[in-house]
Amino acid sequence: MMQSKIKIAVTGGIGSGKSTVCKILQGLGYSVYSCDEAYRDILNGADMVSELAREFGDGVLNSDKTLNRTALSKIVFNDYERLKALNKITHPKIFEKIFFDSKNDGGLVFYEVPVLFEEGYQNLFDEILVVLRDKNIRINSVAQRDGLMVEEVKNRLNRQFDYSNINFAEYYVIHNDDNIDQLSDKVVAFTDKIKLKYSV
Repeated sequence: MMQSKIKIAVTGGIGSGKSTVCKILQGLGYSVYSCDEAYRDILNGADMVSELAREFGDGVLNSDKTLNRTALSKIVFNDYERLKALNKITHPKIFEKIFFDSKNDGGLVFYEVPVLFEEGYQNLFDEILVVLRDKNIRINSVAQRDGLMVEEVKNRLNRQFDYSNINFAEYYVIHNDDNIDQLSDKVVAFTDKIKLKYSV
């Protein structure tokens, strides 16, 4: 099977090591695009800021009419319906941006997608790589990284997709055991499988 571009989503729960896997992929010379980075970029656009202000009110604006991301985060953080409204506005723009930015790439192209299963975006990609990591390690890692209390991180995890419910036979899975050398070896083994499958 020959294909000029293979779009691969890298996903996993908060603190699983998605970004680490993507850094390894970049180090191997692959093109990698981040939905989080695209999100930050599109929030700088004047049209997007205006649309968010219409949806969430002028309270999400700073005095200079730029977006107050902290205020926006507070609105959607504990309100699932408001979060859905935000996602409905931003997610199409995020995917539009990452696919546009990668339009000239060939071979294996990777996209870090934090909410792939939550929002049902699996069909946008040719393959999916799920990064898994021990839950307690994830909690402690995120707490240390973001300066949060352990209970705050647990609450975040409880609101996220339960990756133990995925069909492991349907997707590729890498277990992150906190050994960077072993993780790198697993990433290389995965890319070798995909290159063999698609003859790239």
